[in-house]
Amino acid sequence: MSEYALTPLAKADVVDIWRYIAADNEDAADRVERAIYDACELVAQSPARGHTRSDLTPRPLRFWTLTRYPNYTIVYRPDTAPLQVIAVIHGKRNLPRSLKQRP
Repeated sequence: MSEYALTPLAKADVVDIWRYIAADNEDAADRVERAIYDACELVAQSPARGHTRSDLTPRPLRFWTLTRYPNYTIVYRPDTAPLQVIAVIHGKRNLPRSLKQRP
């Protein structure tokens, strides 16, 4: 098991995502939440797996879109130990603005 840590804001993202989906279907919310944590584990095993987005931020962050749920993207710092996930963002959100609010 590779190590990763979610920042408090990233944890809040996951809770918000779960609550939003659970309002209609708790089982679906559980599946999406599990996929998020599985994706965190995946990128922690190989941090270079994600891609950079210089169009969104000059910071050395990487982005990984969930395969099964492509509306959700994990944003992380590849050079930290444990790997630090700073955001889990829905694709329809304003990504540049959301990232400016993250340390």
